[in-house]
Amino acid sequence: MKIILTHEVSGLGTAGDVVDVKDGYARNYLVPRGLAIRWTKGGEKDVEQIRRGRRIREIATIEQANEVKAQLEGVKVRLKTRAGDAGRLFGSVTPADIASAIKDAGGPEVDKRRIEVAAPIKTLGAHQVSVRLHAEVAAKVGVEVIAA
Repeated sequence: MKIILTHEVSGLGTAGDVVDVKDGYARNYLVPRGLAIRWTKGGEKDVEQIRRGRRIREIATIEQANEVKAQLEGVKVRLKTRAGDAGRLFGSVTPADIASAIKDAGGPEVDKRRIEVAAPIKTLGAHQVSVRLHAEVAAKVGVEVIAA
């Protein structure tokens, strides 16, 4: 099935790309989550709007990405959350929580979809997350999870 991506999907493409995927993947995952729309001849007009919006929001050059990377790596991110006696969290820390903690710590605004958490954060302590800023630039951010 041909679809038009409305958001970046790892391993598939970026917003505005027209890709061919299996029917079930598109019907059951991409379209219901708003990550893609079905391709039509009329939808071809939407592709240019999506690409234009992506260019506005996107970090255009590697130099800009490196500047944001330096800002992110210089920020000390502390996230307060509820935890049990053994240091296990009630739930887990989400990329949205990390994005708001980065902004609260004085760092640049980061899109939660660009934050990659290797394993779910379910314990107190220091953790590393990666923020994809550009196709070739990723920042490593240290997140310290403390009890509230």
